[in-house]
Amino acid sequence: MTDTLFTRIIAREIPADIVYEDDHVLGFRDIAPQAPVHVLFIPKKHIATLNDLAAEDTELAGRLILAAAAYAKSEGFADKGYRTVFNCNGDGGQAVYHIHLHLLAGRQLGWPPG
Repeated sequence: MTDTLFTRIIAREIPADIVYEDDHVLGFRDIAPQAPVHVLFIPKKHIATLNDLAAEDTELAGRLILAAAAYAKSEGFADKGYRTVFNCNGDGGQAVYHIHLHLLAGRQLGWPPG
């Protein structure tokens, strides 16, 4: 597994405020939140960017989305609304090269996002 900030969080080498975990996905609060709720959902399998997803990763990619939706429901803001975002590579705003889904909620989110 490639050594990234996120693989170190998965290995519990770096502390994180973990709010969701199953066999495939870890969810934790972003350290620089862009909304009152800002949680990152990452696969426990290292995949650097969305461009690196393969056909065998289809279920894993779906698990990230389902984990975010389950968290939104469990925290009571699913009906009010939330945004999910994947960033890919530098121009897309990706800072850590381990795919991650941002879940943002708790305020009105503008469009376009910027």
